Amino acid sequence: MDDARADQGGDRPDGVAETYRARRAARVAVVDIHERRHARLAWWRIGVVVSGVALLIWLGRPGLPWLVVPGLAFAILAIVHAFVLNARDRAARAVAFYDRGLRRLDDTWPGTGETGERFRSEHHPYADDLDILGAGSLFELLSSPRTAAGEATLAGWLLAPAQPEAIRDRQQAVRELMPKLDLREGLFVFGPDVRAVVDTDALVQWALTTPRVPPAWVRYALPGLAAVSTLLMAWWIWSGEPPPWLGVLLIAQAAVGWWFRAGVIDVSKQVERRAQELGVLRDLLALVEAEPATTPRLQALTAELRATGSVPSVEIARLVRLVNVLASRQNQFFVPIAALLLLGTQTALAIDRWRARCGPRVPRWMEIAGEYEALAALSGYAAEHPADPFPDVTADGPVFEADGLSHPLIPSARAIPNDIRLDAGGPRVLLVSGSNMSGKSTWLRTVGINAVLAQAGAPVRARQMRLSPLDVGATLRIQDSLQAGQSRFFAEITRLSLIVSMARRHGDDPRAPAVLFLLDEVLAGTNSHDRRIGAEAIVRGLVELGAIGLVTTHDLALTDVVTHLGPVAANVHFEDRFEGGRLHFDYRLRAGVVQTSNALALMRSVGLDVSDD
Repeated sequence: MDDARADQGGDRPDGVAETYRARRAARVAVVDIHERRHARLAWWRIGVVVSGVALLIWLGRPGLPWLVVPGLAFAILAIVHAFVLNARDRAARAVAFYDRGLRRLDDTWPGTGETGERFRSEHHPYADDLDILGAGSLFELLSSPRTAAGEATLAGWLLAPAQPEAIRDRQQAVRELMPKLDLREGLFVFGPDVRAVVDTDALVQWALTTPRVPPAWVRYALPGLAAVSTLLMAWWIWSGEPPPWLGVLLIAQAAVGWWFRAGVIDVSKQVERRAQELGVLRDLLALVEAEPATTPRLQALTAELRATGSVPSVEIARLVRLVNVLASRQNQFFVPIAALLLLGTQTALAIDRWRARCGPRVPRWMEIAGEYEALAALSGYAAEHPADPFPDVTADGPVFEADGLSHPLIPSARAIPNDIRLDAGGPRVLLVSGSNMSGKSTWLRTVGINAVLAQAGAPVRARQMRLSPLDVGATLRIQDSLQAGQSRFFAEITRLSLIVSMARRHGDDPRAPAVLFLLDEVLAGTNSHDRRIGAEAIVRGLVELGAIGLVTTHDLALTDVVTHLGPVAANVHFEDRFEGGRLHFDYRLRAGVVQTSNALALMRSVGLDVSDD
């Protein structure tokens, strides 16, 4: 347990926000500087074009060779202008990075980030119930990856438990990355404000497709043909006399271009729209390759990149240059030159040669980049919550113990912490009773979402916490389905059947994670008699299969289940009081069965005429 991080629960020191504000102000100043440079360079480029036109008008046809001077000046200005715009955009994205960080610190972040909706599945045993994905979700709070691979890795960690060794490796890596704010900013500024990578699967599929590589002589014949035609064209412009063989060579070039036209179009369609994606991947891998690593997982990632025989970022940079050259053919001023140089054909063939050489390694490069981004996302969360501890993860279980546990999606100023103990030596099941709105469902979500955070490798919202690997199953947000023709009760028992199946996996194979079940208002869709019998049978069966968990109810008759289950179960409750026409909750978990009910008081408070008769 990292005691130094657990002293103040979920409070965040002002120093993190102060650092973010200072860095944001510095990046805003950089944006302003480059905006002014951008405006000056735009006017200079216009001036060069005007001067070139004036030179041509003044000198006439003999002035054509002198157009090289303004042309060269325009090219240099265009390159400088591109660097300025790129620097401005990176600084603007850095501003956005600190804006998002400040929103997280101010608890105004919901609805401002990536929600992970594409990873959602209605059949997942806890994602919807615990707000793992979607607007205002844990994924949105954590997510900072700029690539689809990074988002997929982070979502995968949140949607499935890891083994203790993997969790500890992630914890160590997250600790190492925590103080590296420059690194996290650098990872974020790659790509535009929208998600940089739209279709990772398509890129991998393209990389693994066998390219059409022509004979080796074509590689040398095409540049030679283009060079001769270019020299003859230059001679024509300089001397004013067309060389005799120029027409024949141009016809030959046109024939060659037409022969390879289909292949060039195919390559263009597949790769040109991914230029931005490849640029992000190149910059990200360059950052990973250069970053020192001391913890085992980070060392393994960087070592794997360096062991491929070539530097991935350098290889991808070559591909990016080729893609940019291919895209330059769309510039109307450059089209004649590109055609003369057979630029499209030569570049498309070079891209296919690159794919033959490096394509099989692209999927693993993307996996490494994605894992590094996911670790960086968790390190950002840890840095912004420096008082939250990393949990102790043990292979001996099942166990879930926490002191001062509260919900990470509830602002710390409003979150009420509680303690919990679930293990083989004490209660394995807590039956949580309480009135409506007293906090029962939120407590189940608090336990579940912290279990998810812990097993992803992140710190948790608690003073301290210990757990074994746990496969979470929950019934907090079960709904009927008109489209599927399912009632809420049928949907609930279907989910309960899934949770029991998960527990059986642990019963059949002790190496599989035990189940942490979170059953909210269990079997509320049936009568009290059937509910009590069914709930007791389900909970007893789960416990016998090695599971631990919580069950909520406001039906006090169901609390007798604890008596029948014996020492493996215990009653706990949340209280409320009704004073001055208002309900008051303290959200403190207490031992025993709740002794109050607020249903009638709630109905009266909204104007319904009900009596105790």
